[in-house]
Parts: sequence; C-alpha cells; structure tokens
Amino acid sequence: MRAIVMTQAGGPEVLRQMEVPDPRAIAGHHVVTVSRSGVNYADIHVRQGDYLAPVEYPIIPGNEVMGTLPDGRRVVGLCQGGGYAEKAVVRRLLTWEVPDEVSDDQAVALTLQGQSAWHLLHSVIRITAGDSVLVPAAAGGVGSLAVQLAKLAGARVIALAGGPDKAELVRGLGADAVLDTFVDGDLTARILEANEGPVSAALEMTGGSVFDSTLAALAPRGRMAVYGCVSGDRRSPSITDLMQKSQSVTGFWLPNLYGVRYALRDSIATLFAAAASGDLRPVIGPCYNSSEAARAHTDLEARLTMGKVMIKQTQQ
Repeated sequence: MRAIVMTQAGGPEVLRQMEVPDPRAIAGHHVVTVSRSGVNYADIHVRQGDYLAPVEYPIIPGNEVMGTLPDGRRVVGLCQGGGYAEKAVVRRLLTWEVPDEVSDDQAVALTLQGQSAWHLLHSVIRITAGDSVLVPAAAGGVGSLAVQLAKLAGARVIALAGGPDKAELVRGLGADAVLDTFVDGDLTARILEANEGPVSAALEMTGGSVFDSTLAALAPRGRMAVYGCVSGDRRSPSITDLMQKSQSVTGFWLPNLYGVRYALRDSIATLFAAAASGDLRPVIGPCYNSSEAARAHTDLEARLTMGKVMIKQTQQ
C-alpha cells in the first residue's frame, strides 16, 4: 500500500509517499481501508519531534481515519500513528460505525477534534449555562466545534480568530463576540471589554503571551483547559496568582481517555446525533491528495486553513 512515511524529524519535506507492506490485524484491532486521513496540529508536533509521546522513526503519522471494514461498514477510528495510509490498524474500542445521516467528511471532523472539543468543555471545564467561555483558534477544527458546543450548552462565547474571513465564519457559528487576533492591542483588555468583565472559563492552545493574557482575563474561581502550545513557549502560571484567585488550569490530552470505559463511545454518539439533526455543523476545510501531505502541513502550520483539514486516500 501507499503511505506517508517520516524517517526523521524535520520540516514538511520529511513527509514522503512510499510503498510499504499492508498492515495485519492483531487481536482486538481492525484493519480499516482508509478514504480520509485527518490532519491535526498534533501531527505537526510528531513531525517536528516535540510530540507529547515518544516518537520512533520511521513512522507513518496520523491519528484519525475514516474508511470501511472488510464487511463494508463505514467507520471512523482513532489510532496512535499509521493514519496517513491506504490501510490502518485501529483498536476495536476506538472504532465507531458512522450513521447514514453523517457524511464521511463530517465524521472525520468529529472523531478527534470533535471529541477533544466535547471533553474540553464537558469533562475538563464542566461548562454550564450562564458561563462565559473564551475559545481560541475558533475557525479551526477544535475551535469551530467548541464554539457551537458551548452555545448548545447555553454559554456566552468570546472567540479568537485570525483575520476578517475567519472572524466572519466564527460569527456565523454563533459566537457572541469575535476578536481578530491580527489586530494589535492588549489581548486581555480586549477580552474584558468584549465580555464586559472576566470570563468564567477558557480554552487555551497557543502558550506564551496568549496564555498569560488568557489567564489574566479569567475570573476568580475560573477554569482554564490547556490542550496545546503551538507557539512552543511553555511558560507556567504563577502558583501565587492561581491561589489568590482560586483559579484552576488543567491540561488535556485526548489519548488519556482511550482506555476510559464508555467515555469516547458516549461522546462520539452525542456528536453524531447533533450533526445528524443539524444542531452541530462541522466546518469542512481543505482535502489534499495523499501526494500533498507536505502542503497540508505547511498550510495548517501557517494558519491558512479553516475547519477540518484532511488527506484523501485514493485506492489503487
């Protein structure tokens, strides 16, 4: 089969299409014939060599696939590597049949990023009606779904998006206020002005000065969930500041739920139902050919994309 293989860490040029042996099913796993491979920012960290988990090369990146089982059933699945390929081995417990009412593209958007958004809001910061929540990168895969899920929960949403096109998209998703991050100015002051006071909850995935500004805009007893650090600046909050305001800052990494009984089964069922009813509208971004994996990474890293980014696997 064809797969995108990395033999070393580096820039997008290390993503190379190669012929590799077909994977074999092992106990407790399926072999999925892949039609779509999800592209996520975690894949960029894997490529750069600074992912949360150790990476051994050579490796086929990709943690999210859409495709079919040998019996023809449409499924999505989460894997720990191996997704940028025509076939992938996926644990049975992390494979879910896709309802007819949900398209392939929607299913990919909901599998990793949708479940991340759901658990960030409901398992980590435990959002409630009346909360005000800050959502970063709100035109992206996680952010665009988090905006909608927060609104469905009855929260007020202050969203961050880079540029007028992304800001317009996010307003259309229901955000109560959208701050263009390309506009200069004190981010904390802009958040406080948009919300008419501190936010009670926040998501954060940038790190550095954005982390500081977000924490400064968080109310006493506020909750922040951190799920990324795209800037590479992993500064830590002041323990004194957290104590003085009784604030909580919690890290989140979806693979920690892979072994939790029913956690992902229930969240994916909720997301599929919301998409099927039209209450949740996944934003479908660009779908690149498998030969364009490097371009997919380049565009995502440069923040040129909106919504879910995918690679299309064309079977020979």
